[in-house]
Amino acid sequence: MVNAGEFEVVFRCLDEDGDGKVSPSELSHRLSLIGGDLLMKEAELAVESLDSDGDGLLGLEDLVRLMEAGGEEEKLHDLREAFHLYDIDNCGFIRAKDLKTMLGRLGESRSIDECEVMINKFDLNGDGVLSFEEFMVMMK
Repeated sequence: MVNAGEFEVVFRCLDEDGDGKVSPSELSHRLSLIGGDLLMKEAELAVESLDSDGDGLLGLEDLVRLMEAGGEEEKLHDLREAFHLYDIDNCGFIRAKDLKTMLGRLGESRSIDECEVMINKFDLNGDGVLSFEEFMVMMK
C-alpha cells in the first residue's frame, strides 16, 4: 500500500518547475526519462481527463487519483486473468467441474459436490455457475 508521502515524492519529481502542478509536457518528459513512452498527445489527454479543477494541469490530488485508478485497473486485469484460468473451456463461466480441475492443479483435491457448494456461496443469480462479476465478489 502506497502512503500519501510516497505520492508527494512522485509528484515533486514530475513537477519540474516546482509550481505545485504537473503540465502535460512535464508528465511526458519525466516519464521518458525513466524509460516510459508517453506521447505529448497522450499526456495532454491524460491530464485533461484527470484535471479536477479545469486548469489544464495536475495537482497532487489528481495524481493520487491517477495512481489509485491504475492500481484498480491492474487488479481488475489480474482478476480477469485468474478468471480465465478457471474458465477452462472458455465458456465465460466457472462451473463446478472447472473449479475441481483448477483446484486439483493447485494441489487441492475437492469433490464435485464440494465445488458446487463453493460456487453456490457466490452464485448471486442462482444459475449454478460463476460469472466474472460473481468471481470478483468471491475474490474480495
